[in-house]
Amino acid sequence: MRWTLKPTPDPETIERLSNDLKVEPLVAHLLAQRGITTYNEAKAFFRPELSHIHNPFLMKDMEKAVERIETAMDNNENILVYGDYDVDGTTSVALVASYLLESYTNVATYIPDRYSEGYGVSIEGIDFASDNEFSLIIALDCGVKAVDQVVYATGKGIDFIICDHHRPGEVLPEAVAILDPKREDCEYPYKELCGCGVGFKLIQALASKQGLGIETLVPYLDLVATAIGADIVPITGENRVLAYYGLQVINQNPRIGFKAIIEHVKKKNLTITDVVFIIAPRINAAGRMKHGQHAVNLLMESDLGTAQAFAQEIEQYNADRKSMDKLITEEALAQIQEKGEEDRFTSVVYKENWHKGVIGIVASRLTETYYRPTLVFTKSGDKLAASARSVKGFDVYNALEACSDHLEQFGGHKYAAGLTLLEDQYEAFKEQFEQVVASSINPSLLTPEISIDAPMKLEQINPKLMRILKQFAPFGPGNMTPIFMSEKLKDTGYGRGVGEGEKHLKLSIAQRGVKPIGAIGFNLGPKWDKIKAQNTFDAVFSLDENEWNGQINLQLKLRDIK
Repeated sequence: MRWTLKPTPDPETIERLSNDLKVEPLVAHLLAQRGITTYNEAKAFFRPELSHIHNPFLMKDMEKAVERIETAMDNNENILVYGDYDVDGTTSVALVASYLLESYTNVATYIPDRYSEGYGVSIEGIDFASDNEFSLIIALDCGVKAVDQVVYATGKGIDFIICDHHRPGEVLPEAVAILDPKREDCEYPYKELCGCGVGFKLIQALASKQGLGIETLVPYLDLVATAIGADIVPITGENRVLAYYGLQVINQNPRIGFKAIIEHVKKKNLTITDVVFIIAPRINAAGRMKHGQHAVNLLMESDLGTAQAFAQEIEQYNADRKSMDKLITEEALAQIQEKGEEDRFTSVVYKENWHKGVIGIVASRLTETYYRPTLVFTKSGDKLAASARSVKGFDVYNALEACSDHLEQFGGHKYAAGLTLLEDQYEAFKEQFEQVVASSINPSLLTPEISIDAPMKLEQINPKLMRILKQFAPFGPGNMTPIFMSEKLKDTGYGRGVGEGEKHLKLSIAQRGVKPIGAIGFNLGPKWDKIKAQNTFDAVFSLDENEWNGQINLQLKLRDIK
């Protein structure tokens, strides 16, 4: 790991903030690093309020979208709520469809089949709408590049409202309205909404037209918080407010579908991390292993018994997904080694029978192993489809754009993308992608970085600091868990390897003159040899609480040791 200490904020700002808020300079330091430099900014950070959420009509085309939906309702038209098959898409569909169904019955949902239709707005989906007399499609978490599909729909008398958060292409579709904060001509003040967040802005606008305040929409925020966590968008600004209130809903009064999922995981007080690693994979498993519509059905279900049956199915999909991604990851790693490609700047692998639903997860696993931009291909119809994953600091979307001559289509974000190409283009693309990355990536980005907020002495750790740090949550991009570094540490002699194969490290750590504190280091078992001879060491860690036999003690959650 590369240890990188973040720049120290301006000392005068730290001192002023420390005095104004009556907090330790360390807390003021952490706030200033997050761009929080005044009392009012700190108040908004620690006490998010629904009033901080922006007016939805600041978003380009919002008025047009609301008017078209109102017209559809007035004319008794059929509305199809269409979304992608991942967590962001399925939560978006459940959100908008369940809101519309509160006051209007002619609403149905549609999730494209991952395998026969692929990502985004499909011709099959438009044909379904036409065959079933839908005259308005609301597309969520997709559609901003669906230029040809919207033309096709228009020819069949179907209007489109697009709610997306991906980067638009040079030409926008001829839709009735395109809600996307990343449009260059959109002046909406917060640009980092996920697809479900854009869907929320739409129902917020619809509600305000009916004279309803935002507090009436709080029950929908469990869906929005789940999408924010799963789609790895920044948890800053408006997203932070939406995630904060959404987590409250998940923990206090979740929808029936979430209740059924949580019963399986038997965990209380879920954090955004739990949402990402417990709830989101289960919702995703439906689209990966079977069909995304199963997830929508669960998220919209109002009967607990039915929801429990749906959740049991999804639990099985998730178990199948786990075993499949383990198998494919092993095969992909073997392929890299057999071809002698361990020292390349990229990992690009292909096998025609790999399950399309898990190649994104496999790409993430390979990135953990080799830490470089990664593509995992499989056969999809008469083409090859791939999931791309990147490393911190490198824009894989731009790299794919530089190779677009070889691609049929691609889309996504800086760190994750999807693409398709013809099989005869695979080898040429693979070499060009390697050349593009090799010529543009800073070699230091190929070593994992751990970003440190501040140095710390163990004597600074106390329950009051922990109480304040817990209020920094929810954590995520733009507001990561605070990471500290401490030097000249020693194990008190109680250290040992724990877990299967002693892969984890459990220590009791002392620093001169300070009472020892417990520490746990997941996957750091191999480091034990370096420190068991009472050698001093430096450590990077976050602060954590360890609950055992009803007792709660502070401990260090070790990230790395040198």
